[in-house]
Amino acid sequence: MLTNKNSALVVIDFQGNLAQAMDNKQDLFNNAEKIIRGAQALGIPVLATEQIPAKLGATIPEIARHLTGVKIIAKEDFSCWQNESFKRELTALDRKQILIIGIEAHICVYQTAMALVDAGYEVQVVADAISSRTPQNRITGIQKMAAGSVGITSTEMALFELLKTAADPRAKQIFQIVK
Repeated sequence: MLTNKNSALVVIDFQGNLAQAMDNKQDLFNNAEKIIRGAQALGIPVLATEQIPAKLGATIPEIARHLTGVKIIAKEDFSCWQNESFKRELTALDRKQILIIGIEAHICVYQTAMALVDAGYEVQVVADAISSRTPQNRITGIQKMAAGSVGITSTEMALFELLKTAADPRAKQIFQIVK
């Protein structure tokens, strides 16, 4: 089970025209916003990346507005874990449970998730907050991650797993976020 003290959220490459080309993009953006806001409400650190921002553009406003104060790490490798700045930032958090959202499911999300599993992290991908340009690539990415020991969760499942109880003073805020 996810715990607040041991979890971090990784937001991968919600950028420019690439983000606009995602399958079911409106649900993707809505769920990404919910999980980011929920993580912040629960005090869970957030890391964000951009794949070659000079070419693909900056993080889209729908997501960027929720990343105030979050350092966005530029990268070239598909796996975030191959980027030394990302590796240093994640390691410094000293958290072993990693939630991942982002694009594309079958490329950067997949390669990051598998590299983090290999590095000893417990990884869960938020299935309703990841996508690819085609539904088949998204499904294939999720299937390969699941076969590779990556947990599959959803926005609400992850947030309520982290919340643990309706008696938590932050419960009202999480209920407002997910509705």
